[in-house]
Amino acid sequence: MKNFLTLTFIILFSGSAFAGSCPMMAKKIDAKIAEAQELRDAGMNAHKSGDHAKSEELLNKALELFKG
Repeated sequence: MKNFLTLTFIILFSGSAFAGSCPMMAKKIDAKIAEAQELRDAGMNAHKSGDHAKSEELLNKALELFKG
């Protein structure tokens, strides 16, 4: 019975321990978004200046950030 109560408390209160990881996950997402935005802006500047190969390279790097 004692083991059952211990296990029950662990299950009930372990969710709050993982709740602290949400801000860390959000920061990782924000960092990827910022990096992707920089690559996108650089890619569009390369496109406007006529360097389409560089533009495609930069834009593909930005897209790769969201895969996997």
